[in-house]
Amino acid sequence: MNDLVLYTNPQSRGRIVHWLLEEIGLPYETVWLEFGPAMKSDEYLAVNPMGKVPALKHGSALVTETAAICAYLADRFPEKNLIPPSDHPARASYFRWLFFGAGPLDQAAATKALGWEVPEGKSGFVGFGSYSATLDALEKALTPGPYICGEQFTAVDVYIGSLLGWGMMFGTIEKRPLFEAYVERLYARPAVQRATRINEDYLKSRNP
Repeated sequence: MNDLVLYTNPQSRGRIVHWLLEEIGLPYETVWLEFGPAMKSDEYLAVNPMGKVPALKHGSALVTETAAICAYLADRFPEKNLIPPSDHPARASYFRWLFFGAGPLDQAAATKALGWEVPEGKSGFVGFGSYSATLDALEKALTPGPYICGEQFTAVDVYIGSLLGWGMMFGTIEKRPLFEAYVERLYARPAVQRATRINEDYLKSRNP
């Protein structure tokens, strides 16, 4: 049995972790779970009491929440260069925009999907402020390029790039030239292409 075990569904954010695991390049096991009873079983609730995916086991360690899994993996395998060194200024950008993705960006996209808008004068009550302010801030962060941490590709690009790619595909994040160029650059990486094939092949096996 592999030390790394990913619990996922091919139509979930588990694809983000799958991509990162392919970037890391170490053996891992995939446990596919269907939405519904399988994720609410006593066995899986012992892994994640929220009854959702993804979740990651690494030996005796257990991590849930996609951004946390990305942060854990990059930190646990520093030799893979998916996180800036602790004494490098880009380390701050790494954490800043990883949590920006898990907070403001995710919230802004979710409210867009639900058709909900922050009432006028109430932006201070929500962590993302406003949809436009969130996207403007991210665009500014990506402008220097080519990656969020400059020349170094990191786990935060996997996370932010996935959110942007899905958001633009499903209309929850507006298409901007800089976002599209960034995602296109990321999706050319062999690791994300391998992860995509793994998930698509599993989907096909379920629906031959």
